[in-house]
Amino acid sequence: MKKQAREPFDRSGIPDDLCPIATEYIVLKTGEWRAERPVVDRDRCVKCATCWVYCPTQCIVEKDGWFEADLEICKGCGICAEECPHHAIRMVEEQEE
Repeated sequence: MKKQAREPFDRSGIPDDLCPIATEYIVLKTGEWRAERPVVDRDRCVKCATCWVYCPTQCIVEKDGWFEADLEICKGCGICAEECPHHAIRMVEEQEE
C-alpha cells in the first residue's frame, strides 16, 4: 500500500464546544413573523387542492369540506390565495394580540 504524502488531519486538538451557539437548537415557527394570513371561504372551496400543491411550506391541511392553513407554519406568502382558481382564499392583515 502506498503511503500518503501527508499525515491525516489530527482532530484531537479541536474542542467539542468550539461553536456552541451554532449547535443549540431552537424551534422557530415561520408563522410567528408573517404580516398576512390566509382565510378560506368555506362556501367557495371545492377541495381542488391547488393551494396544497403550490404552498411552499406545505402548511395546507385537509379538513372535511375544505382546505385550511396551519397558522403555526404558514409564513403568509399569499401563493395559495393567488393560485386558488375559485378565489376561495383571501389574505387578511395579521393583528397583534
